[in-house]
Amino acid sequence: MEPKEVFDIFSQINQVPRPSKHEERISRWLQDWAREHHIECVSDEAMNVIMRVPATPGYEDHEGVILQAHMDMVCEKNGDVAHDFMTDPIQTWVDGDWLKAKGTTLGADDGIGISMALAAITDPTLEHPAIECLFTVDEETGLTGAMKLQDGMLRGKRLINIDSEDDGQIFIGCAGGIDTVGRMHYEWETENEELRKKNMELFPVRLAVSGLTGGHSGDDINKGRANANQLIIWFLARLKQHTAFRLATIQGGNLRNAIAREAEAVIAIPMSYKEQVRIDWNIFSAEMEARYGEVEKEMRLELESCPMPERFIPAEKADLLVDALNACPHGMIAMSKEMPGLVETSTNLASVKMKETDGKPYIEISTSQRSSIEESKHRIQTDVQQALAIACDEVTHGDGYPGWAPNPHSPLLDVVKEAYEDLFHTSPQVLAIHAGLECGLFLEKYPYLDMVSIGPQMYGVHSPQERLSISSTERCYAWLKQALRKL
Repeated sequence: MEPKEVFDIFSQINQVPRPSKHEERISRWLQDWAREHHIECVSDEAMNVIMRVPATPGYEDHEGVILQAHMDMVCEKNGDVAHDFMTDPIQTWVDGDWLKAKGTTLGADDGIGISMALAAITDPTLEHPAIECLFTVDEETGLTGAMKLQDGMLRGKRLINIDSEDDGQIFIGCAGGIDTVGRMHYEWETENEELRKKNMELFPVRLAVSGLTGGHSGDDINKGRANANQLIIWFLARLKQHTAFRLATIQGGNLRNAIAREAEAVIAIPMSYKEQVRIDWNIFSAEMEARYGEVEKEMRLELESCPMPERFIPAEKADLLVDALNACPHGMIAMSKEMPGLVETSTNLASVKMKETDGKPYIEISTSQRSSIEESKHRIQTDVQQALAIACDEVTHGDGYPGWAPNPHSPLLDVVKEAYEDLFHTSPQVLAIHAGLECGLFLEKYPYLDMVSIGPQMYGVHSPQERLSISSTERCYAWLKQALRKL
């Protein structure tokens, strides 16, 4: 595959486990790589890595440039895949023009950005100004690497972020975001003689949604994809109107920045409703097929009998939980008025997980809100908080991160555009993205930075359907090198 030097490095990176918040090995690998190639390298307390190479002859008086990417990857896999992201390498394969992984996320977000930067600074034929490579940790789950980057670590005033996912596009702005988490504590109703008698009048069933596309909760939120958590809750809310039921378990989704692909619940219904529940489910399944069939071609909705659970969530708590999740917004909230086609505000009902601390059970609901307008971000955060408060005795918010306001008059933008036009004889699109990039945080500490973001074509990011275009990677790397020459 070409460019060989980029894909060789990417192959090496994919041998190194690098889940978010567990970047020790990839940070060490990068430092070892720098030593092997006799490149100046430093690491800070957060495990961010900075490499520095001097300008090539003739470029000594040019302003330096920073190439930036993040080390961590989203760790998602299909339910039938045995893969430990803490120990196992990513298994890749080629399907035509696409590089894919075997049932897991590929890690091109943002392993391919690191690979392009490392290939560029070791290319003996490339003329360039002084280059700093900044590789940050924990971009996917907290942006903590960018947050903890110390003042004075960076020397350059121009930064190219290599963390975008669209061919021939330059991003000059991004959304800010914040997470909201609700926790509902409860005491199990465990098996006893009274419950055993009640159970004799109940019929247990398992509801499951799987095979959804999922994807990035920012970049894919406007693509009409189904959320598995919503589908389960919509059915339970409808069922609640027709008959009482007991809730034993409910689980769905995984990461806050991924649209939930799978969810399931185990409930017990009155024996008298045994036949009707299947009819209700079939009607619901047909409605979901009509609504999402064009975008969710692998969607599976299953109802099956199962063993009787030995314990249930108290009925009043379960009712409140269904009401809260049914009221919790999900999806695109508003479109930008300044940039046509850009999502302005959204929220993601990311996960519903059953947990236990010190023997005390609780259900944790994770959501994430995004907006390019700070006031709108906090408004949708308040809406989510009020919905979760229906059932949750504890609702907390993350620190959040700022957006990156577009600068259409950026000198760096002009050079990167010209580089693209030199190579491909057409103009790239200039856009903002409805996703979190680290650029907004860099501006807080280095307000003078002039920044753009580019990257090769990817689809299905943050899901096992993640795939990277090989030909687009070749074009993007050529573009990056041409921009460095012009800088």
